[in-house]
Amino acid sequence: MAAPGSLGEFIAALESRGELKRIGEEVDPRLEITALTDPVMKAQGPALLFEKVKGSPAPLAINLFGSNARMCAALGVSDLNDIAARLKGLMEMSLPQGLWAKLMTAIPKLKELAAFAPKQVSEAPCQEVVLTGDQASLDLLPILTCWPDDAGPFITLPQVITADPQTGKQNRGMYRLQKFDAQTTGMHWHRHKGGAAHFRAAKELGQRLPVAIALGGPPAAIYAACAPFPEHLDEAMLTGFLLGRPLKVVKAVASDLLVPAEAEVVLEGYVDPNEPWRVEGPFGDHTGYYSLADEYPVFHLTTVTHRKNFIYPTTIVGRPPMEDYWLGMATERMFLPLLQSVLPEVVDYHMPAEGVFHNLVFVAIKKQYPGHAFKVMNALWGQGQMMFAKVIVVVDEHVNVQDEKEAWWEALNHIDPQRDVLFTKGPADALDHAAGLPWLHSKMGIDGTRKWPDEGFTRPWPERIVMTPEIQRAANEKLKKWGLI
Repeated sequence: MAAPGSLGEFIAALESRGELKRIGEEVDPRLEITALTDPVMKAQGPALLFEKVKGSPAPLAINLFGSNARMCAALGVSDLNDIAARLKGLMEMSLPQGLWAKLMTAIPKLKELAAFAPKQVSEAPCQEVVLTGDQASLDLLPILTCWPDDAGPFITLPQVITADPQTGKQNRGMYRLQKFDAQTTGMHWHRHKGGAAHFRAAKELGQRLPVAIALGGPPAAIYAACAPFPEHLDEAMLTGFLLGRPLKVVKAVASDLLVPAEAEVVLEGYVDPNEPWRVEGPFGDHTGYYSLADEYPVFHLTTVTHRKNFIYPTTIVGRPPMEDYWLGMATERMFLPLLQSVLPEVVDYHMPAEGVFHNLVFVAIKKQYPGHAFKVMNALWGQGQMMFAKVIVVVDEHVNVQDEKEAWWEALNHIDPQRDVLFTKGPADALDHAAGLPWLHSKMGIDGTRKWPDEGFTRPWPERIVMTPEIQRAANEKLKKWGLI
């Protein structure tokens, strides 16, 4: 199957499969849409298209990625592991250094990926309507106020596009945007992100940083904006890889930035590094708690371009599991071969929904020597955004880490807390409200593998309780005959 090339194409595909529900009754973007959508998300219900949203001419699409099946449809695969298999084939080469250096060195050199470089076009659907001056207004959009204590409406599914002011290399990130008024928003990029690096570079040069914010476009482009790839890799090429064809881009109206040609809406403007920051937040975040108010740069809107009949894509976050869990699962599957290229002993890993991506990581390894689990923990904390992982639990290769209950059962049975728990320090995710200091916290590694004599364990290690396969198969046949299974 081919990955959809636009939001409209994706919505049509979901509707044809019975995975989209149209809502014709008028709904309120302040709290009501969240209250309507949250139970649907948690039940892995359908994508929703609210056709009449109070205060806006545009319909609103939400929960588009809210199941494994829809995430696969967004990326044009039948199984998310198919993407990992493709990427693994590209990465089968001998390169030194770490995961990110390997990725950055390998990708530009691969002929297969070179074919996925973005393709610039002169005309695009996203520029059918161009609004400037006072007409360039955020009031056009049905921006959600998601939770009762949110500081205001927030754009939650943007592709924020910036470029290094010296090299011109672009970055696409997904940073929430609090609407302050019709022409300004907060720019919530964390200091570890690519957009923030471009902001610092612009500040050193004493100039404004042009920004374009794309809403919609190919679902693969939306996903790529939130994938934790290094800032040196243009997410437009990643999008092309996922699409299986180049991402079509067009020059923005007010800057040289290249934006997705098939986007629904593009918000163009700038961030001025010399301008005082403004208080942004609180915001009901994906941790299930409100992220606290803090100061961030201000985005100034100067131009709006959009399709004649555009759809506003958005999402809500909150207590997991939510729609973002499935976006995270795509990243988890895609990153496995990249991780294995640096740590071939890793059999699988899993980030449970309750860990909200950075709080808990289960890792199954093929243990080969004493202390191997601790080696893997330390290596993982040195790999890109895995540096934010608060707790890493390492288990043996036979453990199915996709089953959190099995992983915990194995690990908790195998640990002596004083012997098998490692504490260290490192960077913290900005949303970790429990961190001892902003941006810095402790980390815990748990060695849940079987212990060897070489590790000082000299007593016999017991085996799992498992029924003889032949006996169990015969028993299952009888149970089926009796209607018990």
